[in-house]
Amino acid sequence: MAKTSKTSTEKAEPTKKKTTKKEIVAVVDEIHQPPVQLKNVETFSLFSDFDIDLFKAGKHYRLFEKFGSHITEFQGVKGTYFAVWAPSAKSVSVIGNFNYWDKDSHHIFVRWDSSGIWEGFIPHIGKGETYKFCIQTQDGRFLEKMDPYAQSFEVPPRTASLVWDNWYEWTDADWMAKRHKNNSLASPMSVYEVHVGSWKRKEHDQKLSFVELADQLVKYVKEMGFTHVEFMPIMEHPYEPSWGYQVLGYFAPSSRFGTPQDFMYLVEEFHKNDIGVILDWVPSHFPGDAHGLYEFDGTHLFEHPDMKKGYHPDWKSYIFNYGRNEIRSFLISNAIYWLERYHADGLRVDAVASMLYLDYSRNEGEWEPNIFGGNHNLDSVSLFKELNEAVYAQFSDVQMIAEESTSYTGVSRPIYTGGLGFGQKWMMGWMNDTLKYFEKDPMYRKYSQDNLTFSTNYVFTENFMLPFSHDEVVYGKKSMVEKMPGDEWQRFANLRLLYTYMFTHPGTNLMFMGGEFGQTSEWNFEKSLEWWLLDHAPHKGMQDLVKALNNLYKTQPALYDKQFSPEGFEWIDTTDHENSIVVYARKGNESKEQLIIILNLTPVPRPHYRIGVPLSGIWEEVLNSDDIAFYGSGKVNSSAIITDEISWQGKAYSISLTIPPLGAVVLKVK
Repeated sequence: MAKTSKTSTEKAEPTKKKTTKKEIVAVVDEIHQPPVQLKNVETFSLFSDFDIDLFKAGKHYRLFEKFGSHITEFQGVKGTYFAVWAPSAKSVSVIGNFNYWDKDSHHIFVRWDSSGIWEGFIPHIGKGETYKFCIQTQDGRFLEKMDPYAQSFEVPPRTASLVWDNWYEWTDADWMAKRHKNNSLASPMSVYEVHVGSWKRKEHDQKLSFVELADQLVKYVKEMGFTHVEFMPIMEHPYEPSWGYQVLGYFAPSSRFGTPQDFMYLVEEFHKNDIGVILDWVPSHFPGDAHGLYEFDGTHLFEHPDMKKGYHPDWKSYIFNYGRNEIRSFLISNAIYWLERYHADGLRVDAVASMLYLDYSRNEGEWEPNIFGGNHNLDSVSLFKELNEAVYAQFSDVQMIAEESTSYTGVSRPIYTGGLGFGQKWMMGWMNDTLKYFEKDPMYRKYSQDNLTFSTNYVFTENFMLPFSHDEVVYGKKSMVEKMPGDEWQRFANLRLLYTYMFTHPGTNLMFMGGEFGQTSEWNFEKSLEWWLLDHAPHKGMQDLVKALNNLYKTQPALYDKQFSPEGFEWIDTTDHENSIVVYARKGNESKEQLIIILNLTPVPRPHYRIGVPLSGIWEEVLNSDDIAFYGSGKVNSSAIITDEISWQGKAYSISLTIPPLGAVVLKVK
């Protein structure tokens, strides 16, 4: 398919050619052609009996092939087939510009099989046509609803669905053939989290389109060395301040940035540059907009009818009825859709904890226990297991990542062992403990070193991803660099130290945009990142350090070979509380690949500091966060470091070196 910087909704400049009389007559004839007489149109369907059985059983995982609008042909006439689930509707019609939004013009038919599906074929309706479903409720109301399966929408605040298709001639076969390795748990995964509307903007504060991002964002992510990009929800949403987390158009990328094919092009460009694409996915709730899913056919169709389970008090939104088979099929089909049709390399599932617990954000009396008397939502638990089973059965080379903030057991463990079956889980405990520690004045860190070291007590109970996400730089929490204590130099040194600790800690990692160059302001979804800060040495140094860390992570097998295994990590020393220095090793499949990491968490340099090492030989510094190139003070170990046959810290050998202030040193034996 030809690529263009214009979306399909843009019109070419009119030509100067004079319209002939013959052409005018042809247009008039087309407009006034007689109505098409189609026979037995009510029998036309994309559903087989087997489809209906699967749908009712909650086992149909490809509903996007059946529901919604599909451009097709019937009895030799081109048009569009429409299908919608509205079991309590009294009547359903399709309205749009094509019939002047007349609810009586184009009724569709309810199926005879008690599935609650209404369907129909309308001739001469093609790609780009606006439409909604006009649903008459049992009490006589008429609701104008968007299509839950629409593949495209009008640009908000307009709310109509668009007849569209998701055909695309992909050219990312090389990536797709090897992504099983790139997305493997035994490969590096360094994720750059992006909000597409505010990463960078054009003149007059205009958003970049998907096509423009395919040029600028792809180049930047590749230059920075990240292995994956994660998009905050790009599915269609009516309310921009929700950052995309109040989704209504579950099967459509937001038209604010271009067409579905434009977004496919963006994904393709990432893949052609060896960068994976993870999408935020929100099955936890949806907003109550009148044109949306809430009370879709006049009843609680998509949301749970009991508001103790169907309403989210924090987000003022509605919760899917996870126990209803048709809803389970809707959600699992949606996950499959983005992985198949958009070649996504994984889904980061938002707010998993809110789905797992019946008492999430609820006081006593506002929730009811499950049949066993516990607080787990058993419908959600079974849904996650079924979801991950279905996804990994079809896409063994992707990652399903849970944002789960509690100690729920086995989130990223196999279903056959009692786990939920996710590939990875965000390590929220590590994030909170680490920030709590780094926000302390270094003078007092010696009293809180357990905050730094505690994570290794449980880091291998799950496949953890270490996140510094958008949630940590909003609502008065300060930007990452402004969280750090001390003067300007110390704040940047602390953040460089923190990032080096993150990249050398077991697990994969995620960094929110702007954090990589030390943005000083909190993130604002209405504005571009502060790219002008890169004209200043501290910010440029921070950016260069993150590049170096990504390179270190990708080129040192000790950091990823066993990133989820206790065999890949060893504490060498955690006893020097007085100087706030910790030493640990990361290990790969080969003994000579291992790295030694030393963190000095105070602003006092430590010359001639001795540490124990497991191997005899010459050790070299492969990264020092205090390097002048990173805006450090330059206290590096430029010469080779030769081992002494002095046992130390339980090791047969030891070395003496300079430990920089508020710095991290990474060593490797030659």
